[in-house]
Amino acid sequence: MLNPFDDGSARFVVLVNEERQYSLWPAASEVPGGWTAARAEGSRQECLDFIETNWSDMRPASLVAAMEAVDQ
Repeated sequence: MLNPFDDGSARFVVLVNEERQYSLWPAASEVPGGWTAARAEGSRQECLDFIETNWSDMRPASLVAAMEAVDQ
């Protein structure tokens, strides 16, 4: 079985979790618990471009909230 991440023609989706962390995920695979689709199916590069555009803060959402609470 070919690894979908090594298959140039594979289709992907972008997932996001409650911590606002993003993941590239094979479109043919079931979305794991705790994750939801953030972008419709597309090529690997389309999905990576989406992640690069939308995931500008690598910190988990809970850390961002905690840091903002300390600053107030």
